[in-house]
Amino acid sequence: MVKENTIHMKGGVITERDPEFCTIRTRIPAGVITSDMLRGIAGIAEKYQAPYVHITTRQTLELPHIHHGYLDEISRDLSETGTPVGSERDEIVNITSCPGIERCVFANIDSLSLANEIDRRLFGKEMPVKIRIAISACPNGCTSPMLNEIGIIGRIQPIRTPGVCTGCGTCVEYCKEGAISIKKGISVLDPLKCVQCGTCVRSCPFELIKSSGEHYLIVVGGRRGRHPRIGKELIIVNSHEAVIDVVEKIIQWVYRRAWSGRLLSEQLDDLQFGKFKEDIGDQIPVSSIIQDGM
Repeated sequence: MVKENTIHMKGGVITERDPEFCTIRTRIPAGVITSDMLRGIAGIAEKYQAPYVHITTRQTLELPHIHHGYLDEISRDLSETGTPVGSERDEIVNITSCPGIERCVFANIDSLSLANEIDRRLFGKEMPVKIRIAISACPNGCTSPMLNEIGIIGRIQPIRTPGVCTGCGTCVEYCKEGAISIKKGISVLDPLKCVQCGTCVRSCPFELIKSSGEHYLIVVGGRRGRHPRIGKELIIVNSHEAVIDVVEKIIQWVYRRAWSGRLLSEQLDDLQFGKFKEDIGDQIPVSSIIQDGM
């Protein structure tokens, strides 16, 4: 009995204009790849005569112009290299992330470890719609989390201790939102302008502005493309574990209720997003939820 070939059905196998050839998209969570993996992909590109390697917007690598007859072989070789065939169709595709606290001076959270955990649990799951998940370690939003089906943004809330501010004005200079001013010799924060980026906490030369601790804003239903749309705020939680819990609940909700053929952003009203937002608060421990506002 001949074993059925199903490699061509994987989302990371993309048929080109010439149907004899495919582009192979790889799975590289958060775009983090070792030098050994890079050498492996370079070797595979040469072996299968790919003219170049393409870096995608979702932090993966693609091998273009691969003849369809090589699909089984290249899939095996990519898996051995640690960069298996990825995902692109109605499924959970490559998780994107900024460098986070490992490298970035603006970061509030460990975005890379969060991306890897979400990838481990959810990558490639078949869905009624494509699900893109992006993580940004601060409100600068370098990975455009507000324009993804699920976006995660790391924030910290600044806390000013009354009576200790020297009024030096350093935080005023560093605040890009114009949310801080000096009044009567002390810094005053306008909470309506503050985006909780944490820059004032890090900029204070006397370390008098403290942080309430990292927290995570989770948004749903954003999209890029020809008609971009900002995602809707769902919930704010205070731990890595709570983020994973919320993301898994979003996936379950979409899997059970969404329809194929329409982007998630186009279905939020039909899926009763408002009710889901209320329900998610009842499903997450109160101790993990942060109330917006200061």
